[in-house]
Amino acid sequence: MKIIDYVIFAVYFIGVLAVGFYFYRRNKNREDYYVGGRDIASSHIGLSIVATDVGGGFSVGLGGLGFVMGLSGSWLLFTGLVGAWLAAIFTVPVLKKLDQKQGYYTYPDFLRSAYGPKVAMTAAVISGIGYLGFTGAQILAGAKLAAGSVLADVQWIDPQTLAMYVMAIIVLAYTVLGGLKAVIYTDTIQWIILLVGLTFFGLPFAFSKVGGWAGMQAALPPAFFTLTNVSITQIINWFVTIIPIWFVAMTLYQRVYATRSVKEARKAFFIAGLLEYPVMAFLGVALGMMARVILPDVEPEMGMPMLLRDSLPIGVTGIVIAAYFSAIMSTADSCLIASSGNWVNDIYERWGGRKKEASILVSQIATLIVGVLALVLASQFRSVLELILHAYAFMVSGLLVPTVAAYFIKKRYPRAALFSMLGGGGVTLFLLIFNVALPGNLDATLFGLTASLALYLGIATIERNTSTEKRI
Repeated sequence: MKIIDYVIFAVYFIGVLAVGFYFYRRNKNREDYYVGGRDIASSHIGLSIVATDVGGGFSVGLGGLGFVMGLSGSWLLFTGLVGAWLAAIFTVPVLKKLDQKQGYYTYPDFLRSAYGPKVAMTAAVISGIGYLGFTGAQILAGAKLAAGSVLADVQWIDPQTLAMYVMAIIVLAYTVLGGLKAVIYTDTIQWIILLVGLTFFGLPFAFSKVGGWAGMQAALPPAFFTLTNVSITQIINWFVTIIPIWFVAMTLYQRVYATRSVKEARKAFFIAGLLEYPVMAFLGVALGMMARVILPDVEPEMGMPMLLRDSLPIGVTGIVIAAYFSAIMSTADSCLIASSGNWVNDIYERWGGRKKEASILVSQIATLIVGVLALVLASQFRSVLELILHAYAFMVSGLLVPTVAAYFIKKRYPRAALFSMLGGGGVTLFLLIFNVALPGNLDATLFGLTASLALYLGIATIERNTSTEKRI
């Protein structure tokens, strides 16, 4: 990268920090900080949803999948289309109507109204830890991108370590200051930069660098150009791990609360699904495939950033690398504010069984602490996609079953929900921590969900029978 690229990069980051400071001055209360004043248009929400979900982790991860399996890696984001549209049809309308009546702030607020405080507190802990993991994954993604591009020539310190600290400081600065409004509006800007950067600069220049379609066909296996170069087991694992997150993700609940109406909320989710697949899915894997042509021996997740660094002309490199940093930060900030919301609204404020209103300052301090912990976590992992999927698995296994029951079953069983959360999340966490070999290479999430469902149904049956006996 040349001086002009670094100048572009610096101007971009100054602009992002300015947005955070702008909303810092405009935020009046906690409603502004955590749910954007409940008055944000569907276009901004839709772009923010896809920016948060795809973001840098899946962007860098998608490049890695394109590197190792070609176009079939796009199945990863097909799950995003399915999940977003299912949520738009079945759960978003119900949730927004409840929010309009009760004024929710977080995902556990929804569960509190269904099951009571113990279940909500448990969900808050699971969600808070899960989003801490997501934030760490995005910091790691940014570090990998910077180490392969902007900081590639740094020798006095490990480039990836330096990048992790720089990334964390920038994201923390504007998120701590501006809250959800800063997050959503920067997401909109960042996603537009990403799409323009990749579509009009990154993809054409990289395509020329590899010798066009003929060059790719000559260098890559034929299977890379099909959608069948992936096992059924892998697709099942992605579907089981990722689609359910659309029903339990704190980031998505906050965005539903931030919309103006049911219609706006549903529209936002439909927009997000289309942007995930096919738009981002094929952009990401295509760049990963091109990276393999030019740099066949590098780590898969490092190939795409290094390709962009080497194939783009002066000035354009700064724009495109800034675009990828946009994607990374758009997810990191959302995960950061989500985890902070869990710890403040659902744990700190309700500790001891009594509600105490937290100030914006308390929320900002909590956001800062979560960010520092996420930085520590990021330093312990090497694979972005591994960290993301571990966090997904932990959350989905514990939260999906009782959440779906709260939407679609009128009779509520709080004890069943509580044990379902603890059992499902616990089983998945055990399998992941001890790296247990599972039959058919199936994901640990499937076994955690099975345990969660069995516990919910079993305990609900006991509760129902007990209540029947008492009436008799």
